[in-house]
Amino acid sequence: MVRFKSRYLLCEINVLDRNSLLLLNDRVVADAVKDAVARIHGDYGTAMCTMRFCVKYLNTYTGMVFLRFPKMCYELLWSALPFITSIETHRQKIPCFLNCLHIGGTMRTCQKFLIRYNTRQLHRMLPNCKNEEEKQQIRKAILSCSLVQEGFEDEPDDAVDADDDEV
Repeated sequence: MVRFKSRYLLCEINVLDRNSLLLLNDRVVADAVKDAVARIHGDYGTAMCTMRFCVKYLNTYTGMVFLRFPKMCYELLWSALPFITSIETHRQKIPCFLNCLHIGGTMRTCQKFLIRYNTRQLHRMLPNCKNEEEKQQIRKAILSCSLVQEGFEDEPDDAVDADDDEV
């Protein structure tokens, strides 16, 4: 049996109003990505990227999204992301853009990167705290960041291809 190789793209959805993120779901994000690929790369890009493309995870509170797609067409999808300027949901357009943070060979590598990224962001927030109580809350959040092993398949870290790129 042949194993189909996939790539996982970790993106951050940036919007002006954080409350508008709650209106998003997997389907509308996938439709926006497919539309952007169709506009930029035409029928060929659409056919290549829609074979096994899906939104694996969407956090509407933080705006983080995991996109899975075939390894052979990740450059087509990646190059179309800057052209997403809005996502249409419930007959209203939400102006936004997708910031690509990481490309990984497995979902687990993307999750590890996301934990490191969030920890760095929290460390940058720490000096901007106004009082000691806010600092203690941020320190507690930093210390509680950990990857829970129970929910993931055990994959050796060397199973990831050497061409995993960090963006």
